[in-house]
Amino acid sequence: MLLKQTGPVESEPLSTADIPVAEPGPGEVLLRVLACGVCHTDLHTVEGDLRLPRLPLVPGHQVVGRVVKVGPGVTAFSGGERAGVTWFYSGCGSCKFCLEAKENLCMSARFTGLHADGGYAEYMVVPEGSAFPIPDVFSDAEATPLLCGGVIGYRALRLSEIKPGGRLGMYGFGNSAHIVVQLAVKLGCKVHVFTRSRNHQALARELGAVWVGTADDEPPEPMDSSIIFAPAGALVPQALRALDKGGTLALAGITMTRIPEMDYSLIYGERTVRSVANTTRQDAADLLRTAAEIPVRTVVDTFPLAEANRVLRMMKESKLKAGAALIP
Repeated sequence: MLLKQTGPVESEPLSTADIPVAEPGPGEVLLRVLACGVCHTDLHTVEGDLRLPRLPLVPGHQVVGRVVKVGPGVTAFSGGERAGVTWFYSGCGSCKFCLEAKENLCMSARFTGLHADGGYAEYMVVPEGSAFPIPDVFSDAEATPLLCGGVIGYRALRLSEIKPGGRLGMYGFGNSAHIVVQLAVKLGCKVHVFTRSRNHQALARELGAVWVGTADDEPPEPMDSSIIFAPAGALVPQALRALDKGGTLALAGITMTRIPEMDYSLIYGERTVRSVANTTRQDAADLLRTAAEIPVRTVVDTFPLAEANRVLRMMKESKLKAGAALIP
């Protein structure tokens, strides 16, 4: 599905198009797409909320495919393997961030479905280092949420500095959070989930949360670490009020509404507030391995690729019952 001009998803800006299958260059692999998850970032891309480096463009960055051809110098794949692709596509490889395995901070970073054509297609090319073996325990569709919400959630969990057995607060309970709660429970953490949705509260309990409530509620004990998944800046002072001294609050969203003015006492006591910016290749590899060991449970409904506009509209109108994946 090709995006030639951004616009409201109601106007169906994505259209079918015949695009030549690209040849993998040195260090690249060609994937036949098996499934591509649908993400709110795709909606922002299609509607023009993000500044696009180029048009036309193929969106999609939660891709599961099968390697059908490898370029010169590729050693990780030989052909036939399933591989996943995340939001991070490539970095420059030579800046201080890339050399320190912090390629997510590279000033020349390129992202799947933004700078490079993504997975709303039958085929796509990706650098060998940005393609990750998919564990057999997951079906094609089940693996797609792991490649975006799962990976960013895993990084947020790590940057929150939560220790095994610690008290973790989670604000918002969408696709990313429902994966992270399973990772945290595996660590023995006591997870406290703050969400207004009764359905999400019930799911959080089912997945192992020891307490659920809203951001206005006072939890039974202070949090050692917390993660805000919802893009709502107003949650920052609320989360800090529930955070213990020396605790860390990680902000997992790629965007967030304005953080309100707040009293210094909320961060006094050596509390830390930090953002989470994209992910690294190591995050993806570690998350997929850990998710397979648990194994993490994901819930995904599938739709034909040709229905991409309709599925994005359903997402915009909050009519999706679970995660969504497009099948070519």
